[in-house]
Amino acid sequence: MSPTLYRLEGCPFCERVGDRLAELDIDVENVWVAPEHSRRNEVKETSGQRAVPVLVDETYGVTMSESDRILEFVEKTYANNK
Repeated sequence: MSPTLYRLEGCPFCERVGDRLAELDIDVENVWVAPEHSRRNEVKETSGQRAVPVLVDETYGVTMSESDRILEFVEKTYANNK
């Protein structure tokens, strides 16, 4: 199962995560969210907050936010396995 990345068009933090996943050739399902926080109900239901990016990786049982934390997870989990 591919990880899911909740992201916002033009968000530099989301772009950093998305770019790194692409560099590692990781198939990811992108869920593009509304710019208004009040309309990000799917993100809130998934992660408990409305900020993006949020990565959900059911293979590893992980749901996390904050680009630095996500990138750290990606490096430890995926980059080291390549």
